Amino acid sequence: MLVCLAMTGNPSPPDYELADRMALTGPSQVKAISHPLRTTILGLLHERAATVTELAVAVERPKSTVAHHVKVLTEAGLVQVVRTRRVRAIEERLYGRTARMFYVGVERTPGGDDLPRDFNDFEVAAQESGAAYQDGKLWGFIRHARISEAQVSEFWERMAELVAEFERLPRSGETVYGFAVGVYPTDHPTLPASRD
Repeated sequence: MLVCLAMTGNPSPPDYELADRMALTGPSQVKAISHPLRTTILGLLHERAATVTELAVAVERPKSTVAHHVKVLTEAGLVQVVRTRRVRAIEERLYGRTARMFYVGVERTPGGDDLPRDFNDFEVAAQESGAAYQDGKLWGFIRHARISEAQVSEFWERMAELVAEFERLPRSGETVYGFAVGVYPTDHPTLPASRD
């Protein structure tokens, strides 16, 4: 599962070093990234490093609330202090992501719990895309195919490459675009086996 796919309006990539991809290997990391505000914070940090105060202004939430969510992300290893600066007598911390892209595999954790694959990404996408749909500016496809699990995995890897390409696009323009992809099993009808 790939997460944090929103584009932003900054003309350059993040102004700090970060890994290309990071696997989320524990339930605490999955829980940390599953909150919508924390996903938004991660998206903002894709533009540049920021202080808690700057993040609070961007998301229009109290600084104490944002500080709590940044702490959760930091403890989960998804965010880190990338530099500090002196403002009057106070040292401000600037936070950045630890990776451009976070993903969850399907392996089981040592305790035997399955890591959830769903971060409510499609719920968020549905909410965000409502206005675009009303304005006739929502592009989307839905297709169904009866294929093997191996084929799904191979296809998903190709989608991951496309998502990575989207993440690396230079930040430009004035509009923020969302990009959501997913593969899921359905009970879509199928034809019976052919008699031939």
